[in-house]
Amino acid sequence: MAIKISHLNKHIGKQHVLKDICLSIGDGEIVGLLGPNGAGKSTLMKILVGVWDASNGEVQVPKSIGYLPEQNPLYEDMYVREYLQFFAELRMKARGERREAKGEKEIVEELIERVGLTAEAHKRIGQLSKGYRQRVGLAQAMIGNPELLILDEPTTGLDPNQLKDIRALIRKMGEQRTVILSTHILQEVKQMCSRVI
Repeated sequence: MAIKISHLNKHIGKQHVLKDICLSIGDGEIVGLLGPNGAGKSTLMKILVGVWDASNGEVQVPKSIGYLPEQNPLYEDMYVREYLQFFAELRMKARGERREAKGEKEIVEELIERVGLTAEAHKRIGQLSKGYRQRVGLAQAMIGNPELLILDEPTTGLDPNQLKDIRALIRKMGEQRTVILSTHILQEVKQMCSRVI
């Protein structure tokens, strides 16, 4: 199992946000967390990536996780390639990897091509459309080739053409890893997910 959650609870103040959540997600699944705004989807994702602790319960996840939060925190003054190289270098240092194995420049060039940013790689992030910014966020989440990819509302605010491209990209990413994405739109899970929670 890629993820196993047993009797997970989360209290924020007096509010009981997550109540006795139990679920298992297998390797290679693309799973959609479907629910209205305020249902606890983002809270669960923040617990899975370690941003928040659970109040009680047990959570087992892979060590290698890529995360794209709902509010994609990009440095708009940086250039796309420079930004991704910066995060690749940080990731390699955090893992204690040596540059000789595979340098961050090679990793970044592969990611730029994979997410369709080749024509935009020389631009400042602040000049990009929302769809291309999401691609930058997805590329950043993919640095280090994580076993688990967690995407919080990855298609919010995209136009129809951008939606089609991002959905195809997420399906492609799901061929090599487990993906969890949250949405409140039923059409999203129909288009991308193998299972809905």
